[in-house]
Amino acid sequence: MIHAAIVGLGNWGQRLVTSAQGKSDRIRFTAGVTRTVAKAVDFAKLHDFPLGSDYAAVLADPAIDAVVLATPHSMHVQQIVQAAQSGKPIYVEKPFALTRESAEKAVQACRQSGVLLAVGFNRRFLPAVQEVKRLVDSGKLGKIVHIEGSFSGPSSALRGVAGGWRLTRAENPGGGMTGKGIHIVDAMIHLCGGLADSVFAHSERRVLDADIDDTTTLMLHFQNGVTGYLSTILATPKFWRLHVFGSQGWAEIRDESLLTVCGTDGKSTVTEYPTDALKASLEGFADAVTGARPWPVTFEQAVNGSAVLEAVEASARSGRAISLM
Repeated sequence: MIHAAIVGLGNWGQRLVTSAQGKSDRIRFTAGVTRTVAKAVDFAKLHDFPLGSDYAAVLADPAIDAVVLATPHSMHVQQIVQAAQSGKPIYVEKPFALTRESAEKAVQACRQSGVLLAVGFNRRFLPAVQEVKRLVDSGKLGKIVHIEGSFSGPSSALRGVAGGWRLTRAENPGGGMTGKGIHIVDAMIHLCGGLADSVFAHSERRVLDADIDDTTTLMLHFQNGVTGYLSTILATPKFWRLHVFGSQGWAEIRDESLLTVCGTDGKSTVTEYPTDALKASLEGFADAVTGARPWPVTFEQAVNGSAVLEAVEASARSGRAISLM
């Protein structure tokens, strides 16, 4: 059992806590840090951990084994560097950095200190995604040629307080990319077996009153020749899809749970899987801290995800493809 501090107790930080607290024998939250203590004090009492606003104090506490960062995107890199210098393993919500340069800075700090950095791409822990990965690696789908997906739906921030950081363009380049689309990018990197090397994107605000884009699409090319397409739309009901096309078959996941697999005979099978990825990802982090198993997202993959995010904004502004290599 590792003892972790949750840093950031907005909506998502609270969801991370409730996904595992009292339900896991591998991780427990024993401290909390937030900018406005009064807003989360009742939550902290309910889940039986002390709450404060001093991040440095948590990093200096030998009783804390690791930190879990659920803070605004632009704060991640500095907080990662501080945790790395203190020797604390880090689980950080995605995107862990908004640019390739800042992502590389965070990774370098962790490499120098020999500290674990786990970027919270929890969809890698979805059983349906794990099954598609098995199909890809086994060769059952043949040579992978194309992958596409969509993660869309209204942002929870749109129901929050006006002026919140999740409704600012500076914290949310590429509209739904930071909250939703980045998960699909990581799944593509994971499943196709290569890093993205170019991005061509279109992103605009068509419906929302907030100063963020609500309709974003992009085409990707990967180092191994696989092509990709992604859409993330904040001005539509929830929709989740991931589809891998191979020379001997295809596999499609809908709603994170329904997996359809089709072979060259044209016959398809449908299997439903559970969708509890948050608890599984935190337990995966705990296992990585204790050395039971490695964290599945490599430094190179995490940096590549941030490079794609940065390129989406650059491509949408310039109207041209952006090379990542």
